[in-house]
Amino acid sequence: MTRPNFFIVGAPKCGTTAMNDFLAQHPDIFMGYKEMHYFGADLPMASTLTGERISLETYLDAFKKWNGEKRIGETAVLYLYSSSAPQEIKAFDPQAKIVIMLRNPVEQMYSMYFQALFVGDEDLPTFEAALEAEPDRLAGKRIPPTCFKPLILLYRRNARYSGYVRNYFDTFGRENVHVIIHDEFKKDNRGVYRQLLEFLEVDPTFEPQFNVINPHKEVRSRRVMSLVRKPPRVLMPAKRAMWTLFPDLSVKLYAKVNSLNAVKKSRPTIDPGLRRQLQEEFRPEVEALSELLGKDLTHWVQA
Repeated sequence: MTRPNFFIVGAPKCGTTAMNDFLAQHPDIFMGYKEMHYFGADLPMASTLTGERISLETYLDAFKKWNGEKRIGETAVLYLYSSSAPQEIKAFDPQAKIVIMLRNPVEQMYSMYFQALFVGDEDLPTFEAALEAEPDRLAGKRIPPTCFKPLILLYRRNARYSGYVRNYFDTFGRENVHVIIHDEFKKDNRGVYRQLLEFLEVDPTFEPQFNVINPHKEVRSRRVMSLVRKPPRVLMPAKRAMWTLFPDLSVKLYAKVNSLNAVKKSRPTIDPGLRRQLQEEFRPEVEALSELLGKDLTHWVQA
C-alpha cells in the first residue's frame, strides 16, 4: 500500500494548515487527510472523527488515491510533542523528511487557546484561566468531556519547542528536518514555500494559490460542536463506521459542519501585562531555541 514519505509534525497554530493546503496544490505532491495522528503511542488522545485511535489499515487508506506523485505527505501537529513519534516514523520510513513550523510562543499559546475553545477541547472562558489550570490538566484533571486531545491544553509546555525539535534532529539528522518560522512564512509565502519544495526535491518553480487559510473564528453553537465531536454513546459506532467506510465523505461533512457553525471575527488583543509576563518567562526557552537553530529569535520576547 502507498505510504507517506514526508511529515509536517507541528507545531499547531504555526501555519501548518495553510502549508498543507499549498503543498496539496503541487502536481508532484499528494497530501493525505490532516490530523490523523497514527504515530505517537505515548500521546493521550484519539482521532476527532472516530473517537479512538485509527488502525494501520485505516491510516494507509488515506493515501490510496495517490496517483504517482513523487512526494506523499501527512500533517499531524501533535507528533511534535510525542517522545516516541520520531522513532516510530523513522521505523516506518527511515528516509522520511520532516517539516516543523514554529511561531512566537506567546502568540502560539494565545492562538491555540482560541482554537481549542472553538473546537470544544477547551471550556474555560479566558486565556488567563486556561493558563492557571495547566497544572491540574497535566495531572489529568479539569479536562472537558468533549476534548479528544488533552495534550493541546498544556499551552505553556507545548510552546517550549527546543526539546521537541532536538528530538527530531537527533532521530533524523538536521539535513532531513526543515524548520519554518511562522513570521518568515507570513512575510514571504513564495520564498518560504520555494525553500520547502527544494527540501522535498520537487519542482520549486510551482506557485500555488496563496489564500488565507484557517483565520480566527468563533463557534455559533457549542451544542452543535459537541454533538459533532462526541455524539451520544449510542451513535458512536455509527460515527466510527462512517469514517471507516466513507472517509472522504466523513472529512468533507465534518469540515462543512464546522464551516457552517463558525463566525469569522477578529481575535481579541492579549492583555499587555500578561504578554510581558509570558515574554519574560519564555526568554530562556527562546534563547535556547535560537542557539539550536542558529537563528536569532529573541525579538519574540522583546517588549
